[in-house]
Amino acid sequence: MSATQQQGIRGAAWIMLLALAAVWGGSFFFVEIALTEEKPLTIVLHRVFWAVPALALVVWWKGLRMPREGRFWGAYLVMGALNNVIPFSLIVWGQKYLEGGLASILNGTTAVFGAVVAGLLLADERLTAAKLIGAFLGLLGVAVIMGMDALSDFDLRDLAQIAILGAGLSYSFASVWGKVALRNQPVEVNALGMLIGSTVLMIPLVLIIDGVPSFSYSAPVWASLFGIAWLATALAYLLYFGILKRAGAANLMLVTLMVPPFAVGLGAAFLGERLGIEALIGFALIAAGLAVTDGRLLRRNV
Repeated sequence: MSATQQQGIRGAAWIMLLALAAVWGGSFFFVEIALTEEKPLTIVLHRVFWAVPALALVVWWKGLRMPREGRFWGAYLVMGALNNVIPFSLIVWGQKYLEGGLASILNGTTAVFGAVVAGLLLADERLTAAKLIGAFLGLLGVAVIMGMDALSDFDLRDLAQIAILGAGLSYSFASVWGKVALRNQPVEVNALGMLIGSTVLMIPLVLIIDGVPSFSYSAPVWASLFGIAWLATALAYLLYFGILKRAGAANLMLVTLMVPPFAVGLGAAFLGERLGIEALIGFALIAAGLAVTDGRLLRRNV
């Protein structure tokens, strides 16, 4: 492969990385709009339900087939719970009490803590000193964001921040589960199977807790629901796996640093949100934790 071709692949990967950061950053904005008229769990159901036909079209267009073995569908249910149902529900509920930009910053701890979880549970992922230092910096960033008041005056806003961190932990376990249980399946098939599993889990959960959705939403809320389903979920998974193929998992971690600026920017431009200095310092510490965890960002010849 020529140097020009290699440069083209790198350029394409960077464009995809920016697009992924934009749609994932936009998901926090879309959720804030949707929360004005709908409950958190129902929003999550809309997100996974409407993403299914979009990804099904991609799987059909590529001529891929869904597996028939029960073990795969059991794995999809687990993956759907760990990578969609639990984290999406925690994040959307947390955004009832937090700005979208702040939620995106806290969610940025996923890559840092995920490296530690993988190091503890996977034989081919060593738990190194860099990963532990990165996790410590991430925790320090969270502590700065939450502030000392959280120890003496704990409220719903503090609980919402913990919920976002719980979502990041769930994502970490999902990454490990995907590597163990779904490594031999096409990525598009895994994404569709996971979303089908998520929908199957969410339907009874929503009916029991929220009741039957009304579907009488305003145009902005409908646009937001389809935005998180088609852009921040279906398209995002295609971009995610495309970047993974072109640039590898290590480069994909960079999206963690790129999501918050998009989320903060959208919140500031359209919702008038402003984050305090604590949030910015916390983001800097979390970003430093990711840099230490990744390692390559601190070397000279990358």
